[in-house]
Amino acid sequence: MSNSKSGRVPLAAGGIAGLLASACCLGPLVLVALGVSGAWMGNLTALEPYRPIFIGVALVAMFFAWRRIFRPVEQCQTGEVCAVPRVRTAYKVIFWAVTALILVALLFPYALPLFY
Repeated sequence: MSNSKSGRVPLAAGGIAGLLASACCLGPLVLVALGVSGAWMGNLTALEPYRPIFIGVALVAMFFAWRRIFRPVEQCQTGEVCAVPRVRTAYKVIFWAVTALILVALLFPYALPLFY
């Protein structure tokens, strides 16, 4: 099984980029929710300048994952991962979970003032 044919690599890249894109804003809120506080938390915004890059990488990776995961079954050869219905279903569920994570990364900075 080749990673380039399964859609696993773009899906994982989209998930990691989504986490990195939301790290600057979601990280301090998670720490506050866990009871960790202090003035040093204002310094956790070091990744903020890179947020647009992370979001761009996430969107590109999700496009390539979408192309691989939602292609017609007729394009799959016998024996490939995409020909197995359970695997296709699992990849689709993971795809939508990662998509939700990326949406959180996109929208969270705008909703953040509502939490403080």
